[in-house]
Order: sequence, then structure tokens, then C-alpha cells
Amino acid sequence: MRNALLATLAIFALVPAQAAQTSAPITAGPKETHFKNIRQLTFGGENAEAYFSLDGKKISFQSTRAPYKCDQQFTMNIDGSDLKLASTGMGRTTCGYFTPDGQRLIYASTHKASPDCPAPPSQKEGYVWAIYPTFDIYSVKLDGTDLKQLTTTNGYDAEGTISPDGKKILFTSTRDGDLELYDMNLDGSSPRRLTNALGYDGGAWHSQDGQWIVWRANRPKTEAEVARYKDLFTRDMVMPSKMELFTMKADGTEQKQITNNGAANFAPYFMPDGKRIIFASNMTNPRGGNFDLYTINRDGTGLTQLTFDESFDGFPMFSPDGKKIIWESNRNAAKPGETNIFIADWVE
Repeated sequence: MRNALLATLAIFALVPAQAAQTSAPITAGPKETHFKNIRQLTFGGENAEAYFSLDGKKISFQSTRAPYKCDQQFTMNIDGSDLKLASTGMGRTTCGYFTPDGQRLIYASTHKASPDCPAPPSQKEGYVWAIYPTFDIYSVKLDGTDLKQLTTTNGYDAEGTISPDGKKILFTSTRDGDLELYDMNLDGSSPRRLTNALGYDGGAWHSQDGQWIVWRANRPKTEAEVARYKDLFTRDMVMPSKMELFTMKADGTEQKQITNNGAANFAPYFMPDGKRIIFASNMTNPRGGNFDLYTINRDGTGLTQLTFDESFDGFPMFSPDGKKIIWESNRNAAKPGETNIFIADWVE
């Protein structure tokens, strides 16, 4: 996969500074009938993991822009205005998410270990994702004050999202010797392990009613795959080019695989009806970087393609009222490899 996809999927690439933000209208492709009134919110560089606040008025996202040398956390209004830095400006960050009251953001950062950006993994290993062991999860007010550290265990703690009732943070951790899913209270207390299978488990979200969880997983099966996974893991890396989607109850029971296409399926999110899941995949060319958005029923049936751009579409999320969708795409890029944030009215 090309470098632009690696930067978007792994969220760990250095990029140019972004131009000034002004919302601009974009035309949907002729087959993209579920999108209306598309507007582009960022212009240039790598912008990713854009998520709505619970009131639907603000967006959190991560971006590399001057003077920062790697991803930091930002917030803005849904029209792209009122851009503000929420993270410290040090280290590398990922996975920002609003608390239900809209007053704080949780995110993962390496800044406590060093103010510098950690080195990206060597691409001699192929398409790999760095699992920085210095990532911990923090909570902060939207203006960047009152920073609180929520995880303190050795190893990777990141990819946090919050349950709709605001009581639990879902996250991925290596604290028990593998990449597993956990939940914990909003203050970081009472962590509980939810998965227990060799391989990477991450990118987890609750359904809107809080009863279900959807996530992505890379589960090595053959002896060679297991050996490769364990070797990379010991060097704080994982190869996520094959990821399938799974669902389970919020307590970790009733785990079920719902895709089986050998591609990189990621960024799953429950649709407003709670019965379907929207996600990104390169299933039409698992060795390529052309990712599109799809929907699938919670039982794995009813696969439907939503986007048809020839580059990258990923990280979809619906507004709390289900009327708008936000996602990231290489479409309309001023330079090859740029990934920007787009918002549109959803047409069912």
C-alpha cells in the first residue's frame, strides 16, 4: 500500500502544514446517492479521525500542521470554523473523542515519555503500524487545560472511545502481553479485559444504545502468520493489512465475526438504527489503497457500497441525530496523498 494510505490508516506520518480552513461545497460521485450537500472542512495535509460531539455541534480530529511535527488533537465547529488545539503540542497523539458533556476530550499521547515525535517504523518490514509503548490515554478540557492521565500501565494504551452513557471508555492495550480490547471507567479506574485471542483487536465503538460493540481484528491463523505476528509484536509493530470486523455484547460475550474477505476492513461504526454498521474497506483490491465506505447488517448480511472514489474514503461517523455523516477522503486533493475531512447530509 502506498505511503498516503499508511499515513491515513495508521495516523503516524509527517505531513505539510494545512491551509486556512473554510468550508467548501463538493460534488458527490454519480453513484454516491446517500450523500447530499457535501462540504470539505480541511484543505491540505493529513487530517483524520474526525468525530462529532454528542450535541452534534463540534468535531474533534487529529492533524499534523505547523509548528507541530506530528499529529496533535484539534476541535472545530461542524462548518470548519473556530479551530483550536486541545492537546499539548508535544509528542504524538491519536484517537481524540469528546466526553458526553462536550466539555472534555480523551486522547492518547506519547508526550510524557518525550516531547519529541517518536520515530515511525521502518518500512523495510512492509506495511506495518507502530504500537508505541509510550502511548497513554489522557483527558483534557477543550482549551487544553486540566490535563489528567487515565492510564499508567507499561505498554500501548490508545484507541479510546466512550460509551453513550458516558460511563465507560473502550480502548486497546498491550498490558497483558497482546493487543486486546478493554473498558474502564471514565476516570481510568476498574479496567476490564473484553477480548482474549491472539492478534490485534482495536478501533472499538459502542452501539447507540450501549448494548453492543463493533471492532476490527487481525487474527493470525497459520503457523507462519502467528510467528510473524509475534515477531513484530516484540518490536512494537503490527501488520494490519488483513483485518476483519467483529461484534460482541458490551460485556464481552457473544463475540462474532461479521466479515471474511481477507481485506483491510476498519473504522466500523454503528449506524443510527443500531442494526447496521458502516465501515471502510479495500475489499475490491486487498493489496491496494482504494478504500471505500460500505454498510453491512450486524449479522454480516446485506453488504452495500456507499462511496466510489478511486482513492481513499475512511473513518465514517454519523451525527447523533443521524442526519449528517463525516468521513475522511483523498478526493479533491490539491496534492497527491492529502487526506481531508468531509461532511454531508445523509440520504437513507
